[in-house]
Amino acid sequence: MKVQRFSQQRERIYEAVRASMEHPSAQMVYEALRPEMPRLSLGTVYRNLHQMAQEGRLRELEGPVARFDAVLPPHTHIRCIRCGQVADLALPYDPALDWEPAGDGWAITGHELVFNGVCPACGAEQPSEI
Repeated sequence: MKVQRFSQQRERIYEAVRASMEHPSAQMVYEALRPEMPRLSLGTVYRNLHQMAQEGRLRELEGPVARFDAVLPPHTHIRCIRCGQVADLALPYDPALDWEPAGDGWAITGHELVFNGVCPACGAEQPSEI
């Protein structure tokens, strides 16, 4: 895995994710940084976020739209099935699940736990469809 050299753009992208509790998408990071960095492209944001995730500086949360998290220790997330919002969930991470027998020869290396639901804002908009 090749570590990229330092660049001011790259560090601002990383700082934007670290400063956000929203688990931002590349689009969200781009929109947050665009006023201070008018020459920044969305492609640059995507490329740098994905590279930092591969390097282990960020965690990439897969979904309909990839979100990024600067909190690296294992923890639980909750995702809104309507708007895609992702938040940390105050639920203890259970490392014992990594040691449960896996069957069929699998060796468990870790796990991610994401709950899906409807966030309060989306639930308030259309409560009858929950």
